[in-house]
Amino acid sequence: MATRLSETELRAWQAFLHTHHEVVRRLDMDLQEAHGITFGEYDVLLRLARAPGHALRMGDLAERVLLSASGTTRLVERMITKGLVEREVDPSDRRAALATLTDEGLQLVRLAARTHVRGIRQRFSGRLSDLQLRAVASALEAIVGPHIPH
Repeated sequence: MATRLSETELRAWQAFLHTHHEVVRRLDMDLQEAHGITFGEYDVLLRLARAPGHALRMGDLAERVLLSASGTTRLVERMITKGLVEREVDPSDRRAALATLTDEGLQLVRLAARTHVRGIRQRFSGRLSDLQLRAVASALEAIVGPHIPH
């Protein structure tokens, strides 16, 4: 096996990294400017909005937002101070904590979703043809498998 990446491998890798960084950075800026929340906070709000009862165990939330348990705890704590999320004891297992979306958090995620979708189209999908979008999705799914909503 070669110890160096080919020009094509390096080009693809660099394009992937730079695109991810730039698109997420700009989506984060859009959400902060329009709604005063970060991309990470929006992700938490969205995951909770989609969950039954607008609540998830902290461990499940951490898996869905791709953060460590401690990183998720710190993020949720900041969101609690903003009144967007509440932390409660899980009634089915009193040892576990639930993050629950507040009414204010639900209203905010609904407003922020418009900004987020517009940003995705402006900074990503709107710059690609349907054929290119299908190719990108197929290529990335070859690496991680198809997305399973949760």
